[in-house]
Amino acid sequence: MTDVKTDAAIEIQANGPYVVTGSVPLVRIARDRDEPSGWRVVETLEAGDEYWLCRCGGSTEKPFCADVHLTNDFDGTEMAPADSYQDRAKELGGGVLDDRSICGHASFCANRVTNVWKAAKHLDEDAELKNTVYEMVRRCPSGALTLAIDGELDPVTVAIEENGPIHVTGGVAVHRSDGQSFETRNRVLLCRCGNSKNKPLCDGTHKEIGFVG
Repeated sequence: MTDVKTDAAIEIQANGPYVVTGSVPLVRIARDRDEPSGWRVVETLEAGDEYWLCRCGGSTEKPFCADVHLTNDFDGTEMAPADSYQDRAKELGGGVLDDRSICGHASFCANRVTNVWKAAKHLDEDAELKNTVYEMVRRCPSGALTLAIDGELDPVTVAIEENGPIHVTGGVAVHRSDGQSFETRNRVLLCRCGNSKNKPLCDGTHKEIGFVG
């Protein structure tokens, strides 16, 4: 469980949008491997204390909800795990933890030479390799990969990835519509295309279907 320091929250509506409260900054981002985070802000969107974000993928006013979910038979049934990250995560070595069940397949976890899973077993033997792997892990937007030694929270932000999911950072609480408790984490990727099999979390399906928005 994240050490929560914000009152910001996201309420998931049954078969409907995400309702964001608490005056959370809203931005658009694009992938940029030259940036330390792996992303760059391309636009700051006007948003008030509360705003509603599309979850069905069909809004004509993306990223905002336009009530299209009321007519397109959107099924927002939540299938993502409701237990804790610590219960699910596996130790890969060198303080790297991994939970495959919440991966959004952003592909920051590998390069042309190695990947996190191969390299983690050898981090204590190679300081340069450790720095490379730790950088990969810190870029993981879904929080599937984390470092056991990390305790700092990212800034409280909701970021709309170009043609991709919603990046939620900073320990913003996400309240499920099905009544189950959803663990508050530093980083969460929420589905925006409406087709994830792990709702409300992104599972990378937006790439397969060519989601645009």
